[in-house]
Amino acid sequence: MNFKGNTLALICGGGPAPGINNVIASVTIEARNSGWDVLGIYDGFSHLATANKKVVPLTIDMVSRIHTEGGSILRTSRFNPTKSEQTLKTVVENLVDLGVTHIVTIGGDDTAYAAYKLSEFAREKLGLNIHFVHVPKTIDNDLPLPEGLPTFGFETARALGAELVINLMEDAKTMGRWFLVVTMGRSSGHLALGIGKSASATLIVIPEEFEGETISLKHVIDIMSGAIIKRLALEKDHGVIVAAEGLISKMSSQELAAIDCIEKDDYGHVRYAEINFSDVLKKQLNGELKKMGIPISVQNKEIGYEVRCAPPNPFDVEYTRNLGYGAFEFLAGGGTNAVITIQNNQLTPIPFEEIVDPDTGKMRIRLVDTNSLQYRIAREYMIRLEKRDFESEFLVNKMSRIANMTPQQFVEKYGYVVGL
Repeated sequence: MNFKGNTLALICGGGPAPGINNVIASVTIEARNSGWDVLGIYDGFSHLATANKKVVPLTIDMVSRIHTEGGSILRTSRFNPTKSEQTLKTVVENLVDLGVTHIVTIGGDDTAYAAYKLSEFAREKLGLNIHFVHVPKTIDNDLPLPEGLPTFGFETARALGAELVINLMEDAKTMGRWFLVVTMGRSSGHLALGIGKSASATLIVIPEEFEGETISLKHVIDIMSGAIIKRLALEKDHGVIVAAEGLISKMSSQELAAIDCIEKDDYGHVRYAEINFSDVLKKQLNGELKKMGIPISVQNKEIGYEVRCAPPNPFDVEYTRNLGYGAFEFLAGGGTNAVITIQNNQLTPIPFEEIVDPDTGKMRIRLVDTNSLQYRIAREYMIRLEKRDFESEFLVNKMSRIANMTPQQFVEKYGYVVGL
């Protein structure tokens, strides 16, 4: 196969994730060794939408030792090139001006969707055939890959997050207090569950455990305060709660409107990091405990930025090398419009059409399966109110005394949490 005359562009979108640099490195090395030109596009699609294109020719010498580095040498951006037809046209024209024939995008669902729409626009509006392949990246682990396949960056983020929570667990035990940890995860609870389960957190709360389209802040707080009361009844005065920030995605618009500083990114998603969700939860939880006369003050911590640009662990180093190799192999073989995956130890591209939501045209979100073995085992090791707790008169009496209530009042307040 003659690869001469092909120019490949690498574009990083969305938030950082450990392993981005290794995808850049492996794609560049394979492409250069095959005679392709390789361009690194700085800051996602943002500069391609202007006359100020920021591009760097990538060589093997430039990327050969970046595989263990965190962050992205090309930086990244959440700029959305699909906002208007004019923006799409400008981006495509700039890519053509650069001589780009193939694109490797590294990112999440929004980045994949943007690349797909650019390829579609170039083909249908301008008669151009630009091939692209997407390498799925997010510490949220919420892209619709087959069961058991993580998105790259997740395993590193989970390991580092678990280490932080283990340290907080020791601090809680030493000082006799509680911590509330909120992890990143825009729509799903994969990272919170992975971190909490790995660190043996006292309680993990994720959006998938709630039925219905919306949940109330009160329901979340009652789950947390109920766990603290049960733990006190077990004569333990400390613990760590891990919650997913994606809980916000299921809260009512009225409750969200009451939270200050709501901002949205370029794709229209609420910028959860700007809401200070852990502060909201801490304030509400401490207020509830104080109202019941329980002498505990909960401290809060958010985990997200600390793990996004960390050096990838060995799993993600190997994983991203394989994905980058597979992305180039797919393009070199004439492929386009797919997400590269590894299934049964084989490189397996998934056509974009198979993983998009027909209603939105965007990639579906992979949620935590609360019927899965992974989640069922996690629940078994949490300390939280369960139906069987209300069958023990002794335990109900003890918990109600801690909450300064009668047993009947305790059941009336917390019974719904367990489905009574």
